[in-house]
Amino acid sequence: MYEKPLIPQEAIARGRPLGRVPFGFGPRLFVALVLGLVWLVPAWWFSRFIYAMLLWDLLFFAVWTWDLLRLPAPDQLEMRRVWSLRPTLAVPSCVKIAVRNFGRVSVHARIVDETPAALQLTPAEVELDVPAGASAESQYPILPSQRGDANLNRIFVRYQSALRIAERWAVANAPQTVTVFPNLDEAKQHTLYLIRSRQVELEKRRRRQRGQGREFDSLREYREGDELRDISWTATARRNHLVTRVFQIERSQAVWIVLDAGRLLRAKVAEPGRIAISKLDYAANAALSLAQIAMHCGDRVGLLAYGRNIQQNLNAARGPHQMRAIVEALAHIRGEAGEADHGRAVHILLSEQKRRSLIVWITDFAETATTPEVLEFAMHMANRHLIVFAAMGQPDLNALAAATPETTEDMYRHVAALEIADRRSALLGALRQRGVLVLELMPGMLASSLVNQYMDVKERGLL
Repeated sequence: MYEKPLIPQEAIARGRPLGRVPFGFGPRLFVALVLGLVWLVPAWWFSRFIYAMLLWDLLFFAVWTWDLLRLPAPDQLEMRRVWSLRPTLAVPSCVKIAVRNFGRVSVHARIVDETPAALQLTPAEVELDVPAGASAESQYPILPSQRGDANLNRIFVRYQSALRIAERWAVANAPQTVTVFPNLDEAKQHTLYLIRSRQVELEKRRRRQRGQGREFDSLREYREGDELRDISWTATARRNHLVTRVFQIERSQAVWIVLDAGRLLRAKVAEPGRIAISKLDYAANAALSLAQIAMHCGDRVGLLAYGRNIQQNLNAARGPHQMRAIVEALAHIRGEAGEADHGRAVHILLSEQKRRSLIVWITDFAETATTPEVLEFAMHMANRHLIVFAAMGQPDLNALAAATPETTEDMYRHVAALEIADRRSALLGALRQRGVLVLELMPGMLASSLVNQYMDVKERGLL
């Protein structure tokens, strides 16, 4: 499962005839036929010039037949779809189309790749000249707008010789499924920036604080005041005197990233210079950044994504295989139209994670008269775990609350926005009083803010 490369493999297929009549007329044939109408001018006075016009047309139809027959057959063209970079959400990239010509005549090919709307809104089209017995390539741009699997299918080709009188039509079946990932490069940049700017060497230095924690560090002779439960009886038997185990603060702790994929996270948010993506997409990018930082610090990272049902559930672990599993899981999380079942997610998390851990919960909530379920469950989990509750704000609402109303209608909207903001603040304040670390963030600030909060937790030893 984890050996599958992030960069898609190339798809190769030979052409085959397209349709029942897989050929047509080139543009220069029509030009020649139009020029043949010139014979009508002298035919106005001398009718025999009509025969000259017919002879002209027959000549070019003969040339068209000869040009068509010497064109390579469709199966003499090999099409390849080549990926040089992994498809990444909202990051421009290119796909290369290569054609190899096994025929004896050079061709000019117009190629249309059947790409899904998740990669490009309009069909991808390229043109290239392919010499006889050689290959040529071109590329077209893509801008992925959805995470997850995208299915590409056929490659259509219309090709002509240098005469451009006849043309053949071919299609190559090159089905391919590629995965659009969250922004891995952005996550790496966050990692490098925070490591350099804050000089995070917490786990590399492995600062030892003896007498605390329950992670084994070393053995030493028993001293008065040591607890009996810390005596190593096997070592005592070998040395014939009491030997005590020395512990230190745990270096590897569990960090769970919990993603709400309910309807509130489907809202689209546009940043300047970028396409509009959903709050869930921002959450996936932030989760990836946090997972990389946490693993760099030696922690075990787990992932739980849920809507009405559990979409992804990865137990806390570390290492390259776990990082790869998280990347693939984040790529396939889908926003749901209904409300998320927070209770089911909390039940599963509490049953799988018995020991105290850091839970980073990325979600949003509606401002209601009663306390939203997600806040109640966060308070419930705070009794056992350290919770970082990240509520994603809505930029439009904040702009409306900050704007100065100019009309009566604007005033009503302004007051409504202020009431919603006050209600959110009150609900989040109650959450803080229960010991939950609360962040209310705009989507664009989510990744860096969560990573900074995680580093504060580690440096202050809150776990």
